Amino acid sequence: MTTRFARALPVALLIALGLTVPTAASASAATASAATTCYGGAVTVHYGDALEFGPYWTTARCADINMRVIGGTAAYVNACVKFAKYGTCNRWTKVGRSWTTIATDVLDGSKFTVPAGVPLEGDDAVLQIAF
Repeated sequence: MTTRFARALPVALLIALGLTVPTAASASAATASAATTCYGGAVTVHYGDALEFGPYWTTARCADINMRVIGGTAAYVNACVKFAKYGTCNRWTKVGRSWTTIATDVLDGSKFTVPAGVPLEGDDAVLQIAF
């Protein structure tokens, strides 16, 4: 049987050592910080300069590969991820102005490219890719 004192002892010890006690709020802040870091490392590319972007290598910053449209005349693009190991698109995804995941649970250090297409001839797009 655990006493109330025994449960409080680890918390008191952390405080005495000058360490913080993890809370739900700090866990939430850590998650938000990780997302900021992931998107903060995004690369900006211009559809029209290339139709396939990369190669890039996945990083520990993001667990997924994310993309969004940040400018140009196209309201959205269609994009997929081609991993060098396989050479084919994973699946085509419609990507608009908010972050959209185009590949999930990627392994760190995986080489990939991102082919993209705009919905109409003559449209252009400025895109961000976070990985």
